[in-house]
Amino acid sequence: MFGYLLQGVALGISAAASPGPFQAFLLSQTMRNGWRRTLPAALAPLFSDGPIVALALLALTQMPDGFLRVVRVAGGAFILYLALGAYRAARQPVTLVDAPLDSGPQTLTKAIVMNALNPNPYLFWGIVAGPIVLEGWRRSASLAVSFVGGFYGALVSGTALLVILFATARRLGPRVRRALNGVSALALFLFGLYQLWQGVMG
Repeated sequence: MFGYLLQGVALGISAAASPGPFQAFLLSQTMRNGWRRTLPAALAPLFSDGPIVALALLALTQMPDGFLRVVRVAGGAFILYLALGAYRAARQPVTLVDAPLDSGPQTLTKAIVMNALNPNPYLFWGIVAGPIVLEGWRRSASLAVSFVGGFYGALVSGTALLVILFATARRLGPRVRRALNGVSALALFLFGLYQLWQGVMG
């Protein structure tokens, strides 16, 4: 059981730390709303991944080839929408202090939608984690559960730590916040274009 738990923890840490649309979204939200309002977004995988895991496991044998392309196109469009929001935040004057902020539930909702439209979890569960879970389940249900528990425990904890690290950078001043918002907008824009390209050309 320890081996499966360790695999889950290692993959969860890797998923939290790997650059991607979700991490860029967390950066933009932390720069705009602060860590307290952004921290609930760390829980997004717990809400969005149930259907993703089920679909990914089903896709191992049954889903048509065009399914992932549709998800990529939808995800790319949503990521570009988030990039526009981050770009607008980066263009705000450094003296602006009364911009409307998202609440914790609003940030969580956006994060859930982004995760649901992001192909990366589908790929991860379909190619990497899914086979591990199925293998563990065939041997013992406790092995599969230990892997999933280790993965999501590490993923949520690592994501929360990432938000706090971003918040530390946010305190360096308004110009730094604008610069980081610009970086997150560019990252989201590039990720969105890449997802669209993968969906159309893949």
